[in-house]
Amino acid sequence: MASPAGPRLTCPEAAVSRTLLLLLAWVLVQAAGASDTTGVVVAYNLTWKSTNFKTILEWEPKPINHVYTVQISHRLGNWKSKCYSITDTECDLTDEIVKDVKQTYSARVLSMPANATGYEGEPKYTNSPEFIPYLETSLGRPTIQSFEQIGTKLNVTVQDTRTLVRKNGTFLSLRDVFGEDLSYTLYYWKASSTGKKMVKTNTNEFSIDVEKGQNYCFNVQAVIASRKANQKSPESPIECTSHEKGIFKDIFFIIGAVVFVAIIFIITLALCLYKCRKDRRRRSGKEGSPYGVA
Repeated sequence: MASPAGPRLTCPEAAVSRTLLLLLAWVLVQAAGASDTTGVVVAYNLTWKSTNFKTILEWEPKPINHVYTVQISHRLGNWKSKCYSITDTECDLTDEIVKDVKQTYSARVLSMPANATGYEGEPKYTNSPEFIPYLETSLGRPTIQSFEQIGTKLNVTVQDTRTLVRKNGTFLSLRDVFGEDLSYTLYYWKASSTGKKMVKTNTNEFSIDVEKGQNYCFNVQAVIASRKANQKSPESPIECTSHEKGIFKDIFFIIGAVVFVAIIFIITLALCLYKCRKDRRRRSGKEGSPYGVA
């Protein structure tokens, strides 16, 4: 007598089972691609962070049983290793990219077992996006070096920021690197108003017409209009002129001059009085002397 057959899977149940098996196989493949039997994990989310050519490559994840080594190269160069066997997830590549900021650079992050000696396997690695410092480094917040309001003129000088780019052993400024590609925008307004005005310059100097006797506030922004992205820097801190301070200084100098003259007058008067008393005593002494003339 034949044994009864077990329950058969219906067509929908068989399809679901096959789907689950395929999903499990995909997960196992992904896990195998992300790590090996030594616990090495491939880096991901490689990102360039760069401001005024100070350039750092960042990535994920934090290592557990492995370490990272970073390599960098430009299009016509060989790979150069940096940040050997680190457990950090960032590497400063500034000293390489400042050699030629108009080059196109690529980097890759190699993953290797931690504390492994004589590791003979091919390191797993991930490539970064390409990076062109001249076009992609962010502009840092500019600094106002000095300002002065004289009558109806407001003169503002922007600090020429130094970078780590070198030429003949000298560190170059943003102006040295970008030349006429770099411009500045000055936003200014009356201290008693919210209406802003704007003026641009291809130098580091502004000289604008303002109303005499009015206080003004302002800030500046660096701009590279030739770029498609990353054109503008953050705006600088706000500065304001103050006529009250100027008036106070004038009053202070006037009071100081008056006090100085008064002190000189008092000293001169005291010396004169002392000399007169001394002469009087001398004459009195001669008149009382027994050898005086009758």
